[in-house]
Amino acid sequence: MLKMILDLDTGIDDGMALAYAIGSKEIELIGVTGTFGNVYTEDGVQNVLNILNMCDANHVPVYAGESHAMNQSSFDRLEVSARIHGENGVGQVSIETSPRQKEEGSAIDFLIESIKKYKKDLVIVATGPMTNLTLALKKAPEIKEMMGRVVIMGGALTVPGNASPYTEANISQDPEAAKYLFESGVDVTMVGLDVTQRSLLTNAHTQSWRETGSVAGKTYADMVDYYISQHFDTNGCYLHDPSAVINAVHPEFFTVLPMHMTVVTEGEAVGRTIGDPYKLRDANPNVKVCIGVNSPELVNHLHKTLMSLFKK
Repeated sequence: MLKMILDLDTGIDDGMALAYAIGSKEIELIGVTGTFGNVYTEDGVQNVLNILNMCDANHVPVYAGESHAMNQSSFDRLEVSARIHGENGVGQVSIETSPRQKEEGSAIDFLIESIKKYKKDLVIVATGPMTNLTLALKKAPEIKEMMGRVVIMGGALTVPGNASPYTEANISQDPEAAKYLFESGVDVTMVGLDVTQRSLLTNAHTQSWRETGSVAGKTYADMVDYYISQHFDTNGCYLHDPSAVINAVHPEFFTVLPMHMTVVTEGEAVGRTIGDPYKLRDANPNVKVCIGVNSPELVNHLHKTLMSLFKK
């Protein structure tokens, strides 16, 4: 089984990514770290605790991470995030409050300790800003040589951004952190808008979850139906964060372009993810940029995994 840590800003698609990791027979979920983005960090951590409790996965430790970008002193949630994910981050759906609290200690230290313990056997999937990961690398530079794969949901190389014409939302929240991660030499896979917007879940999928009769199935159906209702230009919802977790397990679903990537951190294109012009001829690019996906295979695999979880 693949040992995994999820770094989440738990809105709805993070919630789907978490459910996939819980339900997958191919993943051993070592822990979850929380960050800001779709929601405030403390709200996202509570959402994770509630979901784990609902899905009988209270053995998974949960740590709170940073509450704002590296070069900022605070974070204000965007109005569009509240609209897309609901004020509570889970589509205004009520989930029973977990009796469990987050773990003592910081997400940064948990990441460092876990990397030192599991080394290359650990994959980290980050579906929010890259702040926690980058601060771990800054605090303990020695972990760079120990780390296994890092898969991020973020960026846009061949399509426009969704936070501006240039940038995707997760990268826009902390472009300096993303730039540091891209240029660190760590083995990074970028699962960006180039592929996440090609895969859709529909109300037909959520209806089958609801028909399982389980609390988790009905809750996720309500959450994702809300999410679908906010996608005005499609007949379903994009699979942003679930695509990143699936990539960690099934990279064969994706077509990748190896590159040395960087992030623009000033000017009107701030947050743009692009090939480093100074390294175009350098060997051994460390970032695998996903530019294609077998969407039918991915959607079917996600749906099958979630159905197996909800039927329990």
